[in-house]
Amino acid sequence: MASSSGQGKVAGGAAGYQYNASYGGGGGVYYEERRWWPWLVPTVLVACIVVFLVEMFVNNCPRHGSPIRGETCVAGFLHQFAFQPLRENPLLGPSSATNKGTISANILFAPLASLEKMGALDWAKVVHQHQAWRLISCIWLHAGLIHLIVNMLSLLFIGLRLEQQFGFVRIGIIYLLSGFGGSVLSVLFLRNNYISVGASGALFGLLGSMLSELIMNWTIYSNKAAAIITLLFIIAINLAIGILPHADNFAHIGGFVTGFLLGFILLARPQFGWMERHELPQTNQPRKYKAYQYFLWAVALFLLLVGFVIALVMLFKGKNGNDGCHWCQYLNCIPTSRWKCNT
Repeated sequence: MASSSGQGKVAGGAAGYQYNASYGGGGGVYYEERRWWPWLVPTVLVACIVVFLVEMFVNNCPRHGSPIRGETCVAGFLHQFAFQPLRENPLLGPSSATNKGTISANILFAPLASLEKMGALDWAKVVHQHQAWRLISCIWLHAGLIHLIVNMLSLLFIGLRLEQQFGFVRIGIIYLLSGFGGSVLSVLFLRNNYISVGASGALFGLLGSMLSELIMNWTIYSNKAAAIITLLFIIAINLAIGILPHADNFAHIGGFVTGFLLGFILLARPQFGWMERHELPQTNQPRKYKAYQYFLWAVALFLLLVGFVIALVMLFKGKNGNDGCHWCQYLNCIPTSRWKCNT
């Protein structure tokens, strides 16, 4: 029952949830779910660090050297874990020794042989050599130390809060499927000119799920306008950065759209009236979710399934996404007098 101060608590029964509800204040009704102990996000962070160390171990700059004559390894005191010369890899990472352009989910620069060996996204290998596992493996690889640090800080900033609120199962599904969705869209449009690595598609999926969760649970939040404007500003800035050269914005967009739809499916919260149903007469029991939440859930599930089916059929038939969308190339990079997009 609500106290005289307008604060109330409702226990979630056998589910073990506890909701703190606040009434009034001009912002409507909101409540806070039980906090989960976040362990998945730190585990993903540690896994990405370990994989990067393996990348550098396999790369072994002191032994294999650099194709750029006269250049020496950076941080040679690290021995086998030393970085390639900055002219070859400005992100402090492994070697560039293949004949392909290489693109990370954040930054495009030089080709990286060790990344290709370890599972970087490569259209030819996915389609012609049936290595579909690269659609997932590439999100665990990073093109350099700077790339890794930026992505892992983003993961902590976004992922910890979401895992605390919704638990590891739902956030883990969103992270992996968003990374997969970003990889599918990336390889559809970039095809055989590049290889791709990075967790940015998965991270954009978490951002997308934050937006859809806010829309899905609109009635229980206070300060809605400020929250959605702030979130849209962050998303817009990050997507805008992606249209610069040396970035794989298709991975960002694919991950964002996948996470946005998954947020509607996985992150719905029960309406507050349902949480206090034990105090109401049996004849006046509210529904767990509002009608618009059921509608959004159904639409999002339909769009997600249809989108994945169409994209995967196109991919494994060898279709080029640019054939049916000639302007889509500008979603990834906009050429100007200062830079070209095909370098």
